[in-house]
Amino acid sequence: MSFKKPISSLVLIYTEDFKVLLMERADKKAFWQSVTGSLEANETPSEAAAREVFEETGINVNQYSLEDWHLSHVYEIYAHWRYRYAPDVTHNTEHIFGLKVPAAIPIQLSADEHVQYLWLDWKEAMDKVFSWTNVEAIKKLAEIHQLKL
Repeated sequence: MSFKKPISSLVLIYTEDFKVLLMERADKKAFWQSVTGSLEANETPSEAAAREVFEETGINVNQYSLEDWHLSHVYEIYAHWRYRYAPDVTHNTEHIFGLKVPAAIPIQLSADEHVQYLWLDWKEAMDKVFSWTNVEAIKKLAEIHQLKL
């Protein structure tokens, strides 16, 4: 087994009226998140973002505009997922992107990763996501679009 790279991309998919797509993880009940995934060999964060969006939702980012928000966070990898990384790896760097779609469109979930999805108002989404980096991504959406927190 090859280890995952401790660099990832998170893509906050949102609508023109600021509904945010959240998906519930298959391996952790009640863990809601945006699209996220590790970079593969020789992949840039934006390439990983586009690939992960397609794999997890069926959305082709080329039909919309993938926005590099020039934001990244370093976080400690949850203990229950550390086996996926080299033994000395404890932290991950996550790059944040946005993807605006016109409306709450149907999603084709990757069954091995997620069990259901919701489109929630951005404030509700901020309360539902499990990771602080996902909360920060939603706050960045609010900042970019001058939404009141």
